[in-house]
Amino acid sequence: MTSTIQKRGRGHIASATFEEWQRSDAYHNSFLIPSDEALDYALKNSDESGLPPISVSTAQGRFLGLVARSVGAKRILEVGTLGGFSTIWLARAVPEDGEVITCEISEKHAEVARNNIANAGLASKVKIELGPAADTLAKLKPEPPFDFIFIDADKPGNLTYFLEAKRLVKKGGVIIVDNVVRQGRVADPSFTDANVEGVRALLKHLKEDHEVEATTLSNVGEKGWDGFTYILRL
Repeated sequence: MTSTIQKRGRGHIASATFEEWQRSDAYHNSFLIPSDEALDYALKNSDESGLPPISVSTAQGRFLGLVARSVGAKRILEVGTLGGFSTIWLARAVPEDGEVITCEISEKHAEVARNNIANAGLASKVKIELGPAADTLAKLKPEPPFDFIFIDADKPGNLTYFLEAKRLVKKGGVIIVDNVVRQGRVADPSFTDANVEGVRALLKHLKEDHEVEATTLSNVGEKGWDGFTYILRL
């Protein structure tokens, strides 16, 4: 990846490379996130099973777990399971009687995720719902409502997933939508692909939705330049 971002020093501007972002993530992780056999297995097994390498980074997974613990989440909903890497972080954050419901459209991905989650000793906390997420979400009842919802699935579906998430999350609950910066392309009118337009549709809705407050934070690291939208249900 050749992406760079301008960084300002004392009296000069230099370019930060993707390799520098990777190095920074690795450096901070070496102090803050211990090595973890279950997570390493999940990444290796997902890669060897042919899943795309698009799961959240280790630092991002840790962040999701910390948010879930900070809000005292007992019930978590995830849209987009992939190989279960983020699911493991979320399941570890809920108490022993807590639950993570995660939606996955691919039977192959779901099977890999089941293996990874079981290997992490978390099968009793996780329920994988197989099928189109929009259909799964529409069937869920908000009783009791979810405390925290993480949306990381196909981007054209962002607005549909958010509207269902808002219905399903408790007041004071948190919704996080991933991959909303996309190397700055969302803010560049020359890009009009379906993924970018899916993010824009969500942002346009959020501007007029007075039942939530939200902010987007960019992040750089081993996954490149992207970001997430953090949404509080009022």
